[in-house]
Amino acid sequence: MEVIIYSILIFIIGICFGSFFNVVGYRLPNNMSIAFPPSHCTKCNHKLGKLELIPIFSYIFQLGKCKHCGEKISIFYPIFEFITGVLFVVCYLSFKDTYPEVLNIIYALIFTSSMIIIMISDIKYMIIPNEVLIFFSVILVILKLYISYKLENINNFIDLGYELIFILKDGLIMFIIMYLIRLIGNFLFKKDSMGGGDIKMMTYVSFILGWKLSIVVVFIASFLALPLSIINMYKKNEHVLPFGPYLAVAALILFICKIDFNFLLNLLY
Repeated sequence: MEVIIYSILIFIIGICFGSFFNVVGYRLPNNMSIAFPPSHCTKCNHKLGKLELIPIFSYIFQLGKCKHCGEKISIFYPIFEFITGVLFVVCYLSFKDTYPEVLNIIYALIFTSSMIIIMISDIKYMIIPNEVLIFFSVILVILKLYISYKLENINNFIDLGYELIFILKDGLIMFIIMYLIRLIGNFLFKKDSMGGGDIKMMTYVSFILGWKLSIVVVFIASFLALPLSIINMYKKNEHVLPFGPYLAVAALILFICKIDFNFLLNLLY
């Protein structure tokens, strides 16, 4: 019963954060403040009231339209609010029995939040904001070091320094791998085959998952993106596809399921 109650509360918190993530994903790529001006209709600039800011339900009650001018509101917003709520609950259920419980849940929620913002921004504008990557990198690396300290894997500042070097090493290795993939792709396709944002994103992901598992993320994301790429190429004659959302989904699958590289290797034997 306690798990159900916590799950409901976390879902409510999640959809509220999802509403905020929509704002961040929309405003950062447009070089806008995430705080000012307050939430408003992008057509008539009507400032949204409290009843218009209730995640998911405001969209339903307003029939998907602005109450002031009747402009249609994209269903994109409630969908990502719902997705955020669900993912928050999944993170709680996945990490609630790990030690240290609260820190691991917070760590999971923060990483998941970063992936959601990246998905929103890349789908809308094909941009992965540097501010998001830098902010979450700093927060999660610090938290990762603190969790290692709590688990008594680190006993002094020297060990802490070594742990930080290992984390940064993963990022450097992954950056080099992604950059080489880009160079090879550019050579084969005679055009830019991968955005710089994807390279930086996977550098960030490697801080969390390590460079070996991050390579697996790229393979899974490529597999997930392939069908839509083919459809785009033949139906719309478009070859450009935001890759960030697929990378985010693949990273979340491995992260939330707590799959490590050795487990994947064992499956091959």
